[in-house]
Amino acid sequence: MEKAAHADETAEGTDVEELEVRDPVSAPDAEGRPRRVTRRFPLFTKDTARPEGGGRAAGGDAPAPARQWPLLAVLGLVGVGLLVTALDAFRIGTLLVGVALLGGAVLRWVLPGVGMLAVRSRFTDIATYGVLGLAIVLLAMMVQPNPWLVIPFLKDTLHFTVDT
Repeated sequence: MEKAAHADETAEGTDVEELEVRDPVSAPDAEGRPRRVTRRFPLFTKDTARPEGGGRAAGGDAPAPARQWPLLAVLGLVGVGLLVTALDAFRIGTLLVGVALLGGAVLRWVLPGVGMLAVRSRFTDIATYGVLGLAIVLLAMMVQPNPWLVIPFLKDTLHFTVDT
């Protein structure tokens, strides 16, 4: 245990007291008690930080759907895409799902607050929504029969990987 000298000014002069420091402490908490400082992660997480941009998309007095309109717009378009896919229009339905994810990436980039559409950091959300949306759109455009998008080197790659 470390001992630290603490100077205490009094009316009679200078009085030096010995203080015993067990744990390092930082600035006091809200109640004024000193907090213990450690560099170790806590065993159980008590709170998590809201992601950047994770605030409400509308004011607190607005109803819940209005506060979460970016997420509801993306989920609504994904739902429409899945419904169209279930009604036997596979290409159009999956295109709608991919466009919904790309729209989520654009909303995450443009709007300062997107509510629950913000899951991770802004960069990670944009990259995740964008890459997945682009992959779904490209795959929907290349689906057989009669693909809308033909990438010539993919056919050559397939010939090298599949033995007959």
